[in-house]
Amino acid sequence: MNLLTKELLARFAKLGRQEDSSDPIVVAKFFNPAGAGTWYATEYDPASQEFFGYVSIFGDWNDEWGSFSLADLESYRGQFGLGIERDLYFDEKRISQVVPSAKL
Repeated sequence: MNLLTKELLARFAKLGRQEDSSDPIVVAKFFNPAGAGTWYATEYDPASQEFFGYVSIFGDWNDEWGSFSLADLESYRGQFGLGIERDLYFDEKRISQVVPSAKL
């Protein structure tokens, strides 16, 4: 499965940087189907192939805002050889609706 589609690329491009928003829009959600880890992408830079967003590995005090790469998500193989997946049923929402504790 492709983690990015033409539609997602266009949406990220349209939104651009959301650094001035205290409640940015989450465009895509990625997750580890066989373990811990959820990545909520609010921005994407096609030149560097880097996302910016909220990363929750264990759902605890270590969760944080930061950058993560498309290559890292695509190359990861966990239990049973499963890779990171994009939540196909996720509709974009403000971060406050997805992770209320995620303050910028």
